[in-house]
Amino acid sequence: MLVFATSDKGGTGRSVTSGNLAYRHALQGFDSCYVDFDFGSPTSGAIFDLPEALAGVEQGGLHGYLVGGGPDPRQINVWAESQREALRGRPPGTGRLTLVPGDVGGSEFSSGPGIVDRCARLFQRLDEEYDLILVDLSAGRSYATEIVLAATALPALRDVPVRWLVFHRWTRQHIVAAGGLVHGRHGILETGVGLGHDRAGLTSAIRYVRTAVLDPSAPDQAGLRPEQLAWLDVCNRRLQELASRKGVGRLNMIGEVPLDPVLQWQEQLISNDDVWLHRTANERTVAAFEELSKKIVDETAWVGL
Repeated sequence: MLVFATSDKGGTGRSVTSGNLAYRHALQGFDSCYVDFDFGSPTSGAIFDLPEALAGVEQGGLHGYLVGGGPDPRQINVWAESQREALRGRPPGTGRLTLVPGDVGGSEFSSGPGIVDRCARLFQRLDEEYDLILVDLSAGRSYATEIVLAATALPALRDVPVRWLVFHRWTRQHIVAAGGLVHGRHGILETGVGLGHDRAGLTSAIRYVRTAVLDPSAPDQAGLRPEQLAWLDVCNRRLQELASRKGVGRLNMIGEVPLDPVLQWQEQLISNDDVWLHRTANERTVAAFEELSKKIVDETAWVGL
């Protein structure tokens, strides 16, 4: 299954949430591959604590493969090459966890027939190897989005299940931006239809993920005054109404990730040790990642929204 992660604005937690979804999927025993299509900023290696790929790799990255027509891009074994203790060594019963990185100094590049064909071939090969291929796209109406929309419209990928996750924070600006990215001019739907996708089919493949969501009833918010809680309740109702009008409401939401202090300071994978041993991360965050990692591949959960 191909899952594309996108957002219209930066700072949504798209990359770190996607990395954690791939990680949790691997812990559940499935082979997971994270593909860094954030061409202007290929920094996903930092999330996996891969010292040689913090900002892409010197050779063998996606830029060289897609633009230069070079050999297949590298596949980095996270379990073997991460410098983080919690990720070193593949735990028994887990699946593979792989990063396909970009190139150091890489930048955005426009679409073209050769690039689209190479992209489609890459997705075909990865789909044969992995249960889940999570593709992190550049934010906004990017060339990366256009490339994957063109590739997935080709007959070669017609039988590969494809889903889209649109990430946004729970604010007015992010809700408006997320709705526009999908439904607006030059958005995912308009661009996809222009490249040969069926509008209804593409629409059914898109769901929203809310990130950094503040829960006033959570124990760590116990210090809030009654006036603050009342104000937050009013804001939340207004946001719900706006989200419904913009097509970003609960009917199309696949999950939400709570505000977590660790992720506010550092984009990283949240391990079980971070919650129960070191007590630096919240249990609710891991539970949200676990639930979302299962929902995105569950046909019943996806269609039942």
